[in-house]
Amino acid sequence: MIAENISGLKQEIGQNVQLIVVSKYRTIEEITKAYAAGQRMFAENRVQALLERKEALPDDIVWHLIGHLQSNKVKYIAPFISCIQSIDSFELLTLVNQQAAKNGRTIDCLLQVHIAVEETKFGLSETECEALIAQAKGLLNVKIKGLMGMASNTENQEQVKKEFLSLQTLYSKLKEENNFDTLSMGMSGDYQLAIAFGSNMVRVGSKVFS
Repeated sequence: MIAENISGLKQEIGQNVQLIVVSKYRTIEEITKAYAAGQRMFAENRVQALLERKEALPDDIVWHLIGHLQSNKVKYIAPFISCIQSIDSFELLTLVNQQAAKNGRTIDCLLQVHIAVEETKFGLSETECEALIAQAKGLLNVKIKGLMGMASNTENQEQVKKEFLSLQTLYSKLKEENNFDTLSMGMSGDYQLAIAFGSNMVRVGSKVFS
C-alpha cells in the first residue's frame, strides 16, 4: 500500500514538485517499504529520531530536518544532513555554518517563516527573514535555498489560503535576488492547496503511510 500511495502522490503532484516523505513516528519497516518503492528523500522533526534512522537505513537516503533545531544538536547532524528546513535565527544559521565547515561541507537551508495564527509554531517574520538573508552573505558553508512555512491547523480553507499566499508573495519578492529555488509548504492535509500557491516541495507523512 505504501508503494501505491507514493506512486499516486508523485503522479498527482507532477515532476516539478519534490516529495519529502515525513517518517516521524514510523517504524524502520515502514520506511524501508517507502525506500523500496523508490523514495529517497525523507524528513524527521527530531534530531534523536533522525540519528537512529540514519544508523538503521541505507546511506543513499537524503535527509531533511523539518522540526525546531536546538543549537546544541547541530553538531550531530552536520556530517550528513542534506537540508535543514527550520532555520529561524541568524545565531542558528551561524552555528550550522561552523559545523558544516568542520565537516568540509556546505549544508542547504530553508528559512522558516511564521505564517500560521498559532503562536506555538516557530518561524521568522518577513522583516526578520530579510534581515537574516542580509546578515548571512558572509557565511560560506551554508546555502539558503528558499523558504519553508506551516499553515494553521484549521479546517478554515480561506485562512490556509491567506497564509500560503503570504509566503508565496514573500518568496516571489526574494527569489530572484537571492537565487532561491525552493518553496516548501504543504503537508498531508493541505499539499494540494500549497501547490496551487506555488509550493515546489511538499512534506507528506500520513498520506504515504495510511
